[in-house]
Amino acid sequence: MNADLRSSHRRAAMAAAIALALTPALAAAQAKPPAGANGGAPPASAQAARSDELTPEIMYRLLVGDVALQRGDPSLAARAYFEAARDTRDARLARRATEISLAARQRTLAMESARLWLELDPAAERAKQVIAGLSGTGAGSGDARTPGSDLQAELERALSEAAASPGRLAEAFLQLNRLLANEPDKGATLQLVRALAKPYPNVPEAQFAVALAALTAGLDGVGPTAIAMQAIDRALALKPGWEQAVALKAEILSKQSNERAAEYLTEMLKADPDSKVALSALAQVRIRQKQLAEAIAILNKLWEKDPENHEYQFGMAMLSIQMKDWARAEKLFEELKRADYGEDGIVDFYLAQIAEETGRFDLALERFRAVPDGERGWLAKLRSAVMLGKLGRVDEARRYLADLPAVTIEQRTQIQQVDAQILRDAGDNAKAYSVLAAALDRFPDDPDLLYDLAMVAEKLDRIEVVEAKLSRLIELKPTNAHALNALGYTLVDRTTRVAEGLALVERALVLSPDDPFILDSVGWANFRMGKFDEAEKHLRRAMEQRPDPEIAAHLGEVLWAKGDRVRAQDVWQSQLKTTPDNAVLQETVRRLTR
Repeated sequence: MNADLRSSHRRAAMAAAIALALTPALAAAQAKPPAGANGGAPPASAQAARSDELTPEIMYRLLVGDVALQRGDPSLAARAYFEAARDTRDARLARRATEISLAARQRTLAMESARLWLELDPAAERAKQVIAGLSGTGAGSGDARTPGSDLQAELERALSEAAASPGRLAEAFLQLNRLLANEPDKGATLQLVRALAKPYPNVPEAQFAVALAALTAGLDGVGPTAIAMQAIDRALALKPGWEQAVALKAEILSKQSNERAAEYLTEMLKADPDSKVALSALAQVRIRQKQLAEAIAILNKLWEKDPENHEYQFGMAMLSIQMKDWARAEKLFEELKRADYGEDGIVDFYLAQIAEETGRFDLALERFRAVPDGERGWLAKLRSAVMLGKLGRVDEARRYLADLPAVTIEQRTQIQQVDAQILRDAGDNAKAYSVLAAALDRFPDDPDLLYDLAMVAEKLDRIEVVEAKLSRLIELKPTNAHALNALGYTLVDRTTRVAEGLALVERALVLSPDDPFILDSVGWANFRMGKFDEAEKHLRRAMEQRPDPEIAAHLGEVLWAKGDRVRAQDVWQSQLKTTPDNAVLQETVRRLTR
């Protein structure tokens, strides 16, 4: 389904951090979790990724990155941004990964991030500069080296000296992968770590180092190797119940199957029901499995045992937002505010978002205005303008926007986008179209402006403009799943070119296989082609991923066409209870039941 129909711009900043997986408290409980395991971006920067593409796994990484930056760990944050950018195919996250990698002196990761950035945005001059600078002989190269005989000999001597003290040797192996983190050839690094560990077969930390190196070498999508599992099992045999190894084994298993990871952690908790590491890891797995209520229950158990640890509260609040349990989320965030938790106005920002989602626009405006300056502060100012518009103060909202001190091109573009959104919310699509068209004249080929103008054109029935702008966006960004989906859905829903539209949304689905709105588009296209069973399959998957009134409208219509009118009514009524004012759902029910 067309992503614009769900106001993805409005929810992007909130959605980025919705699925808690690893808060500072959980990270501490896991005693330095394996490097390279996951990562993300702070909620403010996550405006780059549309909420529709933020699966629980992506949101998991985004929140880890936010936490990493708050805790002063730019290396982990850089990896986090890179993995989120790689999976969402979002150039702005790739740009952020590049800059943080450079600041953290992560040369190899900076190069990877810059190359991804340039792939996603071929016009990015900064990406070209970074690649050129890092490619120079010795320029900016830092200490990065390919593992070789000199390095191996140096490390062997250091380990031999540390062997005089078991404690020193153990710590040396635990630090080994961090020392080698910048090495570009992860396969060669694994072989080096195995060679270094070979003389110490009965040192659990040596086996741990091998397992971590093997896991890291498999982060390109192939998955962990048998080496990782064999080594971590050996470490646990040598040191039963070692929590750091338990966490790493759960991570290795989760790369293969979340179910296997959950079974393992559940078994570990039978022996030690209060293990913070096992509980924390299980909470992460439950989030990936979308068992959010169970994840909240686990976090609550951890919080009850450590009531001063407000990160557990923060995690429950974020999960409550994803479950749209606004009352519980607001209560938790208010408690966090009283405890003076968080930095950069993060609590105020989410309290404002909750007020907006629940229609209390006066309160939302007050809360957005309370957010201090900074990345979230800028977004809060933009949302303040939107709240003024929702309160009917459209002229005031637009004057407020015009007076904002936009410094960068991105900020100036955002102001134009928000100005158009205010007009659209007020029902003036024609003026919104003029604003966006003027912005595109100033910033030709800006991806967001192309997308937004296409969405407004669709409201004005200017389908030729929709096709032209989205086609241009796809030409600029061939792997932009949401542009493919938006164009495909438009062809399916608004023209007779259904087969052509289906081909586009199927391309989008390959790029983002679990996106509920792309699944919805594929289902709707199959319905339009008379393939009811195939349509129902995709629409049911979409509803499982995200209950949504417009997906429900489509699924109900498919069931109605198949003659299963009782189930169709059940689907519609379940969504009408929570979103009674959705125009698409209302129109579908009226049209088919009158």
